[in-house]
Amino acid sequence: MGAMSFRDSMFLLAESRERPTHVGSLLLFDRPEDAGPDFLGDLHRRLVSSNEVAPTFARRAVRTVGTLGQWGWETDPDLDIEYHVRLSALPRPGRIRELLELVSRLHGTLLDRHRPLWEFHLIEGVEGDRFAIYQKVHHAMMDGVTGIKHLQKTLATDPETRNLPPFWQVDPRSRRKKAPSTEVARSEQGALERVGAAVTDGINAVSSVVTGTVRTAGSAIEAGTALGSAVYDGLAHRDTALPFEAPHSMFNVPITGARRFAAESWPIKRIQRVRERTGSTVNEIVLAMCSGALRRYMLELDALPERPLVAALPVSLGTTGEGNQLGAILVTLATDEPDAATRLERIKASGRAAKGHLDHRDPMAVAALSLAVAAPLPLGTVPGLSSLLNPGFNLIISNVPGPKAPLYFEGAKMSGMYPLSVPLDGQALNMTVFSYADNMEFGLTGDRRSVPRLQRLLGFLEESLVELEEAADAQA
Repeated sequence: MGAMSFRDSMFLLAESRERPTHVGSLLLFDRPEDAGPDFLGDLHRRLVSSNEVAPTFARRAVRTVGTLGQWGWETDPDLDIEYHVRLSALPRPGRIRELLELVSRLHGTLLDRHRPLWEFHLIEGVEGDRFAIYQKVHHAMMDGVTGIKHLQKTLATDPETRNLPPFWQVDPRSRRKKAPSTEVARSEQGALERVGAAVTDGINAVSSVVTGTVRTAGSAIEAGTALGSAVYDGLAHRDTALPFEAPHSMFNVPITGARRFAAESWPIKRIQRVRERTGSTVNEIVLAMCSGALRRYMLELDALPERPLVAALPVSLGTTGEGNQLGAILVTLATDEPDAATRLERIKASGRAAKGHLDHRDPMAVAALSLAVAAPLPLGTVPGLSSLLNPGFNLIISNVPGPKAPLYFEGAKMSGMYPLSVPLDGQALNMTVFSYADNMEFGLTGDRRSVPRLQRLLGFLEESLVELEEAADAQA
């Protein structure tokens, strides 16, 4: 029995049918030139022919007496690889619209907690002689940054490379290409369990809580100091975002379990050109694109609040190969500002002030401060409460650095890599961005009922970037 960190277990505790808490990615591939007529069928048969699974992907979440009622991990003795690795096909002509509809439905279904918390879907029949892969992993297993790093281990930079192990055969905690088989993992697990693991794990769980309390005492004081400094800055500067100061918006409502997903790519060169001319970072330009798009979208629906929207931005605290190593900051999106250049400057000022409160601080203090930022999220577990309280923030926007070179899977070039994330009760829209090769890949995941015409945001993102380009040219 392996222990699960409190941070990871929160994603299980907060999950319900209306609030699935897994993350995913949609990968789009060009079929290899030498691919046979049943290329994907042959690939699926090969992938399910092996029972080799890395320990991380062979375990399931459990709560027992041995964990004192807390969530922990145990190896699944009956892992069924054909359940986790599936083959689907789109109806002709297999447009991207149909692909996104299928992925939206797949992303809205809960992972089976009686099994390891991951799925892998091969999807054939995409127009343009392409195929797709949709894969999802529970957030309790790993965050988006860890997931991207792990994905790169299972793809090749050389189109001639074949027979790389799929992600479930690779240990995310090491650089090894292959991991021990499920049978070996089960044998090791069984040996541990036979040596009084139930008692040992109980003692370790208590010890971990006590030790963590002592270690974080100083960090909590430091976090309190940082939060106090942020509150002071918030009173002095209108664009310093504070918890519970965001306006109520159309996104801050109870959600359903159904999802809608939209995705598009933009050349990094366009974003970098604006960055260079405005003295900004790539992330600041991405935020400004999202801000301009949200402003247009909400104006069209007559739903734009008078006060600016506030976004929560995950920040990495480093990775250990698995689990969640994230903090968070709040940044104004200045959606009350019609001028693109002024809006960008306000976003920059807000983001840099928020990051300044985290600089040179102990990672535990950063984590504690992030808890204050994320404090409104647990309130969403109380039905209807999210529509009554002032939200801590309006939506989550993530920017995850990805591979800089094109990647290949069994000789097929990956032409797109789009993230699917976790809408929450009271947070009906999530905007996540991957960088891949020469593009920035935007993935928008929303509650199907609360966020109508989600695909309209893609056109507004383009209009927002054009507006920023024109403003940058005017400054040059």
